[in-house]
Amino acid sequence: MAPRNDRHLTREELVSLIETGEIDTVIVAFTDMQGRLQGKRLHGRYFVDVVLHHGTEGCNYLLAVDVEMNTVDGYAISSWDKGYGDMEFVLDEDTIRLLTHLPGTAMVQCDLVWPDHSPVLQSPRAMLQQQLDRVAARDWVALAGTELEFIAFDTSYEDASDLGYRDLTPVNQYNVDYSILGTSRAEPLLRDIRNHMYAAGMDVEGAKGECNFGQHEVGFLYNEALVTADNHAVYKNAAKEIAAQQGRSITFMAKYNQREGSSCHIHLSLRGRDGDLVFWDDDAGERTPLYDQFVAGVLATTADFTLLYAPNINSYKRFADGSFAPTTIAWGLDNRTCAVRLVGRGAGARMENRVPGADVNPYLALTAMLAGGLHGIENELPLEDELVGNAYHSGKAKVPHTMREARDRFHSSEVARAALGDDVVDHYVNMADVELAAYDSTVTDWELRRGFERL
Repeated sequence: MAPRNDRHLTREELVSLIETGEIDTVIVAFTDMQGRLQGKRLHGRYFVDVVLHHGTEGCNYLLAVDVEMNTVDGYAISSWDKGYGDMEFVLDEDTIRLLTHLPGTAMVQCDLVWPDHSPVLQSPRAMLQQQLDRVAARDWVALAGTELEFIAFDTSYEDASDLGYRDLTPVNQYNVDYSILGTSRAEPLLRDIRNHMYAAGMDVEGAKGECNFGQHEVGFLYNEALVTADNHAVYKNAAKEIAAQQGRSITFMAKYNQREGSSCHIHLSLRGRDGDLVFWDDDAGERTPLYDQFVAGVLATTADFTLLYAPNINSYKRFADGSFAPTTIAWGLDNRTCAVRLVGRGAGARMENRVPGADVNPYLALTAMLAGGLHGIENELPLEDELVGNAYHSGKAKVPHTMREARDRFHSSEVARAALGDDVVDHYVNMADVELAAYDSTVTDWELRRGFERL
């Protein structure tokens, strides 16, 4: 099978590079619930002699831990009672890529299966693939792009930890939104990210400054949804590694401080397998009924799926009026105050979901968008009138503003359970329960400031 593009490697090319000693390390990795790459660094010779033929494995608690990697209760697939057995890593040879920011290193992304070779349905990549199979059954292809913002600091990760992640030095000390001068200050970091990600098989568009101090965005060309999610996960991990190599740090928190949060706007459209337009009628010069139904479905299920768009406690701090993060569930034509913004015409016609923040797991968010959109198509949901003006003051239904509210909507959602299955929904509800319990038992700096002396 041909690689995804001319910068990806075939199996034969990877073996050849290992044989000549140009590659000595192969990372095999999957994306966990939190959107992080987890896996192993394997010696190239062992990879060729053993893993290419017999695979490798990892403990199944990797899909049943909190963000601190603590084993926690409540997961049906993994527990002390079940002995914490293994999952098998299945190499997806379409994803073989060089990581030029790491000497002599290549990476292969993986799917997860149980020892009996049945898929691990709770794996984010498997969840997205399930929805893509539903799309493919209609002879369609889902195309997506993710716009991921971050804040960069002239402070190393080690020093940031020692400082308690406070009083860090951002790479810019003022708003550098679209500023060429401001991005020049951070160009050594941004240039390395752009060039190393291009070498890793990603189609890089460019970089631009954003509003918060030290906030930037590196943009990538849209692609098939699974490719976009795979690239997103690799880029997010690599950007942190590249920053660390320069004695800097990057955060993808949705809301690092009281200024603007970091978003991950997700663009999505459907095409026919042969490239035919699904969302646009060229002859009429307007949206198709299928497009309207898809958008109606995404809107109808936004509250049900917010947990997959905003998967962390901090995610909900970003939803603030007048912040360019949505607070109401509405759609508009090129209207950035809405949760869903429709842009483009013809082949460029697409919906932009503005709910996710930079902490999102792209596989989960795309899963939710496809499940919601297909719900709209299958039920021929009518699309409400567009919102004209300021959505923040529209009186429309609100995006869930707390993780607990989003957890309850997801748990009780008939659409989510029908599309994803009870096992998957219950798995991610438990993830929310773990985070809520940890947060509820934590004494915060805010409480200390408010109460230490004055209460």
